Amino acid sequence: MTDENILAGRRHIHFIGIGGSGMYPLAQILHEKGYYLTGSDNNETETLEAVRKMGIPVVLGQRAENIEGADLIVHTAAIMEDNPELAAARASGVPVIERKELLGLVTTWYSNAICISGTHGKTTTTAMTAQILHEWGNDFGCVIGGKLPAIGGSGRAGSSDIMVCESCEFVDTFLKLSPDIAVILNIDADHLDYFKTMDNLKRSFHKFAENASKCLIYNGDDANTLEAVAGIGGKELITFGWDHKNDYYPVILQRSGLTTAFDVYYKGEKLLGTEIHVPGKHNVLNAVAAIAAARYVGVPLDSAVKGISVFHGALRRFEKIASVGGVTVADDYAHHPAEIASTLRAARELDFKRIIAVHQPFTYSRTYMLMNDFAEALSIADEVVLTEIMGSREKNVYGVKAADLAEKIDRCVLTPTFAECVDYLKSHVRPGDLVITMGCGDIYKVAKSLAKELE
Repeated sequence: MTDENILAGRRHIHFIGIGGSGMYPLAQILHEKGYYLTGSDNNETETLEAVRKMGIPVVLGQRAENIEGADLIVHTAAIMEDNPELAAARASGVPVIERKELLGLVTTWYSNAICISGTHGKTTTTAMTAQILHEWGNDFGCVIGGKLPAIGGSGRAGSSDIMVCESCEFVDTFLKLSPDIAVILNIDADHLDYFKTMDNLKRSFHKFAENASKCLIYNGDDANTLEAVAGIGGKELITFGWDHKNDYYPVILQRSGLTTAFDVYYKGEKLLGTEIHVPGKHNVLNAVAAIAAARYVGVPLDSAVKGISVFHGALRRFEKIASVGGVTVADDYAHHPAEIASTLRAARELDFKRIIAVHQPFTYSRTYMLMNDFAEALSIADEVVLTEIMGSREKNVYGVKAADLAEKIDRCVLTPTFAECVDYLKSHVRPGDLVITMGCGDIYKVAKSLAKELE
């Protein structure tokens, strides 16, 4: 756990990589708490613009002089040790902590911290839970890996004892948190560059579940999750899933376009009826997990119903960017084969003539280790357009290229740069098409550029 006094007496906190999806909500929270923040990043993004609008000075490019005046420096796991700004921070004598240490500290401020984990669906389920708390009128805290329009960003400090926090397993980040209510949505092969084996991954989820002080809510249908939580006791255990043996389960009533109406049952009795406006059966299950967590902290049923029914997705989660000349342009954060498959299957249920998946592979290790799974998942689309791999925190020790993935996919085009990608799409799309950009890097820029070009 992080030293609880690390923020004591600190006035100026500097964020290296402030535009990251994990850093932005923490910046919002500390800004709200009255700390003076500065930050740096390498890419100009909409998030960076949002940070500047809060009055936080941001420098583009990472240089030693950026840390001047700071009495605490926070960096993401993606920042390499030879980064000049991080090297200067380490040499400065000023305390330097990784983002997960700060996030862990923040979760200790709340006596009902709902920490939502799982390989897939974390952001959507965290955002759904936040939407429910918002409709209830609770002044909750939250950290979401995507932006939620209802709260004007990804993070807020709040003043109540309730917090909802997206809890990522990457480099065991979630083991730094202090969950009162732990949620496990599912466990799938990911981040094996770090975990090496599925057994190690399950062990980490087991520790996360053990750390919950009050309650564990988990997917009772998911074999990996059931293995991970085996032997957990000393807290309330609540299951959700499709199977009627679970404590909470949904029954779908009707599906039309992006809307699915369903009932939620608790211990065999109908609890409520509601609807979601985000596509895919997997999102019905995410909604059930959010309802179970919200109900545990005292949210009344009418607020749960309203929260789910007014939720239209976190940004970058099957987000509709534009409809121009019969072409729909959307964007999704999916960057793991199972997420890509879920998103494309959800798209298949809608009435588009063609689905064109535009994917930016993220990290060399994931692309190399899950190459065949990526090829299979992307092949659900009618056509695939690939850009080069975004290496992020890694060096390419695998010698892997996007062309290697392209070779395994029929009807696949490789456009190394975003400009080439937009040009290709502009000349090939036709009315009735869905063009969906997919990835956790900056591929969303292609969706926005294409929408402008089509207009």
